[in-house]
Amino acid sequence: MSGGVDSAVAAARAKDAGHDVVGVHLALSRMPGTLRTGSRGCCTIEDSMDAQRAANMIGIPYYVWDFSERFKLDVVDDFVAEYSAGRTPNPCMRCNEKIKFAALLEKAVALGFDAVATGHYASIRTDASGNKELHRAAAWAKDQSYVLGVLTKEQIDHSMFPLGATPSKAEIRAEAAERGFTVAQKPDSHDICFIPDGDTRGWLAERVGAETGEILDRSGAVVGSHEGAHAFTVGQRKGLNIGFPSDDGKPRFVLEVRPKDNTVVVGPKEALDIAEIAGAKFSWAGLAPVDPTIPFQCEVQIRAHADPVAAVARVSVAEGRTELVVTPHEPLNGVAPGQTAVVYVGTRVLGQCTIDRTLSAVPGAVPVLTS
Repeated sequence: MSGGVDSAVAAARAKDAGHDVVGVHLALSRMPGTLRTGSRGCCTIEDSMDAQRAANMIGIPYYVWDFSERFKLDVVDDFVAEYSAGRTPNPCMRCNEKIKFAALLEKAVALGFDAVATGHYASIRTDASGNKELHRAAAWAKDQSYVLGVLTKEQIDHSMFPLGATPSKAEIRAEAAERGFTVAQKPDSHDICFIPDGDTRGWLAERVGAETGEILDRSGAVVGSHEGAHAFTVGQRKGLNIGFPSDDGKPRFVLEVRPKDNTVVVGPKEALDIAEIAGAKFSWAGLAPVDPTIPFQCEVQIRAHADPVAAVARVSVAEGRTELVVTPHEPLNGVAPGQTAVVYVGTRVLGQCTIDRTLSAVPGAVPVLTS
């Protein structure tokens, strides 16, 4: 129970369905903000109090479990390491993978619980053979299946999403108001919970350090300077501060971040078009395809709020490297190494990979591979 309206209603629905429910709030920081003003995440002391009030109204036991050390190691430190390596991580997916559906689920199962229920907008369905599958929520506008794409079959078997069939967030707020929850109109949490003021660049600079480097165009010519390559991500347009227009007058975008020599490469938007993505770190959300080396039709989504794109996917085994390779029917734009690509078949989440290799759709471009 994060202290928000979604998890409060999810807990209430789980109890109404006849389950023996216990509310748990995750303490993910040893120094949480005490006031919501200036804190835009979901882990403040005030959020914990909101969760407890909701649990009391539902009539369920409530506990706060301290996962702050695990969160720092698996999410915060990983975030810093990924940016330092020139990649763009998704800390919410890492939290789901390592904390909510790993550390929390492991402890819950060890204590005798059957499942972890959350307020995510996603659905679990059972196929004709009795296998559980992860699917999109009924309301695509609120669908959060993308950030759950890292779940494995075992984790899906022990998960519940009571809000998955709800048509809209408005209905959840209305239900919360009817139940008397004080969080009925509480704003949604957003941005990165451990960067409460939203200043990711400043937060990273304190931990990685800021060192002046060069901004290059695709030919290698110096067109500007920056105060730290970690502050940039592929596809970024704002904040380049180059000071003069490109030869064709078009805006420049970040095409590549090179942390080893602290340089940033910029170019036109069309140079961001990607014809293929691949990742060696991949997993299946439920049963895997019978033979994933055989190409299959799917859709791929590369951001939480991006539109899915028709594609062909396969597992490739070559030169000692096994990876999930996804080839979109139309080029993807602004793909950054470190992002997660989630693969769908219809509404079902089939699997995901962390992108570490991209192939440009621009003739003559050099493939990008991160390690």
